[in-house]
Amino acid sequence: MDRPLRYRRILLKLSGEALLGERSHGIDPGVVGRLSDEILEIHGMGVELALVVGGGNIYRGSEAAAVGMDRVTGDHMGMLATLMNSLALQDALENRSVVTRVLSAIEIRQVAEPFIRRRALRHLEKGRVVILAAGTGNPYFTTDSAAALRAMEMKAEVLLKATKVDGVYTADPVKDPSATFLKHVGYLEVLERGLRVMDTTAISLCMDNRLPIVVFNIRVPGNIRRIVLGEDVGSSVSG
Repeated sequence: MDRPLRYRRILLKLSGEALLGERSHGIDPGVVGRLSDEILEIHGMGVELALVVGGGNIYRGSEAAAVGMDRVTGDHMGMLATLMNSLALQDALENRSVVTRVLSAIEIRQVAEPFIRRRALRHLEKGRVVILAAGTGNPYFTTDSAAALRAMEMKAEVLLKATKVDGVYTADPVKDPSATFLKHVGYLEVLERGLRVMDTTAISLCMDNRLPIVVFNIRVPGNIRRIVLGEDVGSSVSG
């Protein structure tokens, strides 16, 4: 007998770096394929899924601003990078017969629909995977903030934050071997201790709207499936 789902509608936040694989820049087709296989599996279980993808594997507006580029211009370029990643994911998913829609916060109608909340909700209800590109469409807001905002707009039951580590730590475990793993942490603790879960705007938005966050290691195959089935994976951030 099939196991019951803990979550029936989720928003998955992928960083651009999640698409790198072993590369230093760009998109690794093998990694995109593996992620698409996992999305295919949970989609087949009846989970309604929206994705927000970063663009750091291609371009970061904040880094461009640090070397003298206008921040707004750099952020707009970063939004286009998220759209490139979104199209790569769409192609991989549709090669696996998953019907998808890319909705962009900045209008570029030749390759993506404009983001309209009611339309996005309708796509989810029809069983399509919705890929939300270009962040919020505004400079100075990260794709973490976009993920929190879209999760609320899409009425997601949980925000899944994909990372390269097993969850939330007191420090970066790659740089600090003494970092302690935190299985459960509150929103306020994340903000007060400056834990690098998501940016403060995203955490505050989730806190104000009581949206739980699960931080997990995307490099472990099957983790997304385990989470939607209610297994204790990664770290939870809640009230």
